[in-house]
Amino acid sequence: MDDDPAAGGNVHATMRVALWFVTAVLLVGLSLRPVLEQRYRYHWLAVAAFVALACVTAAGGGWVLRRRPLPGAVTAAGTAVTLAAGYCATSALTAGEHFGAADWSFGLVEWYLLLLLLDRVPLLLAALGTHLALSVGLFLAAGQPDRVEIGAVGIVVLGSATVQLSVVVIARALARSTRRTSAAIADRDRMQTQLLLAEQWERGQRNDFAGQLGLTLPLLAELADGLADPRESETRRRCALAATQLRRLFAENDESPDPLVHEITACIDIAERRGVVVSLAVSGTAVAVPTAVRHELTGPVVAALSVARNRARVSVLRTTEEVRVAVVTDAGAAGTAPPGSMHVEVECGSYGQDGRMEARWRRASS
Repeated sequence: MDDDPAAGGNVHATMRVALWFVTAVLLVGLSLRPVLEQRYRYHWLAVAAFVALACVTAAGGGWVLRRRPLPGAVTAAGTAVTLAAGYCATSALTAGEHFGAADWSFGLVEWYLLLLLLDRVPLLLAALGTHLALSVGLFLAAGQPDRVEIGAVGIVVLGSATVQLSVVVIARALARSTRRTSAAIADRDRMQTQLLLAEQWERGQRNDFAGQLGLTLPLLAELADGLADPRESETRRRCALAATQLRRLFAENDESPDPLVHEITACIDIAERRGVVVSLAVSGTAVAVPTAVRHELTGPVVAALSVARNRARVSVLRTTEEVRVAVVTDAGAAGTAPPGSMHVEVECGSYGQDGRMEARWRRASS
């Protein structure tokens, strides 16, 4: 997570904007005057170096100010032009002017290299080393410096290198800190999302149980108050219906490779405990059926098995286009079929002396 390139890219983009303004201010505010004073052996060479660096500033600003990464070709060309401009400006100096006020290009070139290679630290260090070596080499080639001059040059080089390396260290530290912060925020967002999903699932489960218990609690209240007689067939049917619905609801939360058949089997188990002989026929391979659709498909099974007296037959047919669940019981054409919905079509009729219910879900329309 600490290597998120987007977070580091944002830091480099922000620092590049600041570095672009630094180079622009230094180029115009501190470098233009020495160029105009004509204190050079080859004044035209110093002017050419100044113009080249101005072109790098103008060309790089198109990407930097829009906070876009510099293309590789632009970076390579800009680095080459910057090093060449630094070499030309230093070569144009007269003896004794190296690392002084007239040597405006020494520190300026380093800022340009930072601007171009901030996110490419190995190349940046190589470019800074090359620029330093060229500057020191031209200084030594201009004459025989004494110890005082060498000491002064060393202080200038050390101070300049310290500033540039400090910028690199700060940029890397900010990028690392930003990546860690972004990773922490992403982890927090993931945890919040998981928490919201868990809460939503819990509310859904609670609502489902409340919906099912809404049918059971009145029945229990009537039994407790003596308003419902357990010896009556209607009361027994209501009890069987409530028990089957609750058993199906519990089965919805089980892990199963075939949830639809698992829920139907749970409904059958309640009927068999009442002494009903139930046969189950399943054809076709298991298909993914949403929970809400499974609830509607098993509705006829719950309704039919709750009124079955001695025997029942449940069949499940699954194809690539639809899923059918049919129930045939010896209870006759009882009008207890649940209504259809926008997902499932429910049919109720007779099959000889038996009652038949069928729920159909067309997968193409789901």
